[in-house]
Amino acid sequence: MADEPRESAHDDAAAGEPAPDARVQDLERQLLEQKDRMLRAMAEADNVRRRAQRDAEDRVRYANEALLRELIPVLDNLDRALASARAAGGAESVMSGVELIQRELLRVLERAGVARYSAVGQPFDPTRHEAIARVVSVDAAPDTVVSETAPGYLLHGRVLRPAMVAVAAAPDEDAA
Repeated sequence: MADEPRESAHDDAAAGEPAPDARVQDLERQLLEQKDRMLRAMAEADNVRRRAQRDAEDRVRYANEALLRELIPVLDNLDRALASARAAGGAESVMSGVELIQRELLRVLERAGVARYSAVGQPFDPTRHEAIARVVSVDAAPDTVVSETAPGYLLHGRVLRPAMVAVAAAPDEDAA
């Protein structure tokens, strides 16, 4: 009697243990859940790694931004000196020297990823242009850039300094 073998799975179920098939299914379900969690964690880690790499690349790409902002007014002064020398009509050697400096500075800026852009004739865009005047014009459409005091500059496509512009206004806008 005490030495008699137990009666199959029926006795196991009666003792509170699940049937072997149910236990295997439960373990397989747990394994699939663990695998899903592991895959999600790996994907999240990969996303974090890619985001960190992109942030590091952006830091390197825009590291010179402060220096370049300081160089742009120097280029503006060269532009003004050239315009003044051209208007005066003399000092050809001074003018050619300043032009040489201007071209070299523009090349240095281009190698650093800076691109100069003009806004004349384009529709006013507050993300790329800084309006410093409104000019009544019958020739230009309203909200079109009619003149430029200083060109704009981009650093790898991002606005470094907006173009400083005068924007056309319709003649009737002025009366209002």
